[in-house]
Amino acid sequence: MPRARRTRCSRSQTNCRRSSNSAPGCATVGCCPVSTPDLVIVGSGFFGLTIAERCATELDLKVLVLERRYHLGGNAYSEFEPETGIEVHKYGTHLFHTSNERVWEYVNRFTDFTNYQHRVFGKYQGQVYSLPMNLALINTFFGKSHTPDEARALIAEQASEIDTADAKNLEEKAISLIGRPLYEAFIKGYTAKQWQTDPKELAAEIITRLPVRYNFDNRYFNDKYEGLPVDGYTAWLERMADHPNIEVRVDTDFFDVKDEFKGKVPIVYTGPVDEYFDNCEGRLSWRTVDLKTEILDVDDYQGTGVVNANDPEVPFTRELEFKHLHPERNDSYTKGKTVVVREYSRFAEEDDEPYYPINTAEDREKLLKYRDLAKKEPMVLFGGRLGTYKYLDMHMAIGAALSMYDNKIKPHFAEGAPFASGGVDEG
Repeated sequence: MPRARRTRCSRSQTNCRRSSNSAPGCATVGCCPVSTPDLVIVGSGFFGLTIAERCATELDLKVLVLERRYHLGGNAYSEFEPETGIEVHKYGTHLFHTSNERVWEYVNRFTDFTNYQHRVFGKYQGQVYSLPMNLALINTFFGKSHTPDEARALIAEQASEIDTADAKNLEEKAISLIGRPLYEAFIKGYTAKQWQTDPKELAAEIITRLPVRYNFDNRYFNDKYEGLPVDGYTAWLERMADHPNIEVRVDTDFFDVKDEFKGKVPIVYTGPVDEYFDNCEGRLSWRTVDLKTEILDVDDYQGTGVVNANDPEVPFTRELEFKHLHPERNDSYTKGKTVVVREYSRFAEEDDEPYYPINTAEDREKLLKYRDLAKKEPMVLFGGRLGTYKYLDMHMAIGAALSMYDNKIKPHFAEGAPFASGGVDEG
């Protein structure tokens, strides 16, 4: 059942996000502009909104959230495609899962979750296999039924070709973990597309393990809790920001207004850390994803939400069919229509949306320098995926934000502790 919404005032403001299901004359976010804020948050993803909500609700602070996109929510933002009625995750599929009890309790304040459990399949040479690599995949791929012990012995024999300690690159490391046949079918082509680099040229430390399940379990995540927000991600995110003390200004670039706040108001910055410092130590490298959406005149395109494209000659990395994420909504979808999104991975250019940190040795060297600069930046804390140069799942971003609130923000506002700058290593 949807969470109850707080009543907001009727005053509107330019560049404030209005909820699609708000009552007439009532804006869900940014309705009542705050007076001089107690705290400014740059970025309205899960990290920033968690900080904003805690400070507004628990400390009664006036919080201003600045968001350069036209919407709140960062990469978790979703919208309903009007022709089909299907909720599409604008920046790629987002699946919520966690084993963190505190995070699970916190997120359930804003949304109920479905019982969705994520399962992924991979297509290779005309056949579809169950992922992650498990007994079903092994039996299908090798064309023979194996007991768990037989499958374990088979993979161990194939992996013995290369000793893991001797692996000099990603390809050798992968072969040492799962053997050449499985590597060439399910890792080699996919990895080359993800990185636009031959796996022989990638560092061995990029992968630490390649798990193989010697049973038929094909649940993708192992966490205790898993599901999707019943009303969608945007409804969840808007409820986090739905507080009289929180103003969200969208279409607002922090760097256009920074002189109003820097050195005057405590700031939590969740944008790219290198951009904050004008790339003075060099740009950090990221992977990005191009998403190409197509509306097809079929009820069901692939029978599941995500299918990886493991063949190297297929240019995209995976296909997403969003209607399968919410089968409980089937009656509301337009019949004979579906939405398919294909992902194409590449290196991020200057104006691209960064997704995954590449984290080379050179990047780590730059990051150490940015951490030193961050510690010297007055009244600024750095957090989130971009601010820490770490890939954070949603539950990790929320957990890191709660920790920053507990350890740095609340002590300052509630107890008068100094507002210690830094935080690039948070998360």
